Amino acid sequence: MDHVETELLTDGENDAVVRLPGRRFPGVLIRGDSLHMLRSDVAEVVEACERGRLAEAAESADIVLGSLDALLTRYATALELHEIERPY
Repeated sequence: MDHVETELLTDGENDAVVRLPGRRFPGVLIRGDSLHMLRSDVAEVVEACERGRLAEAAESADIVLGSLDALLTRYATALELHEIERPY
């Protein structure tokens, strides 16, 4: 295991925005339980599509999109606060 210093651009709560040494752009650190929940939400979309339940799939997809939008907003806000350009 390597120990390195990182730049913490947000609080250390869930979904911290951090920059690793030697990297131009920061990333989002997602805890394992949050990653598992996101994966479960996507699995619900796939399952609903396979069963032809499009309204249910759309509802589940909206939940996933909301979660990803929240992550992206947190990321963009952190970059703006630290005057770092976005990689997109």
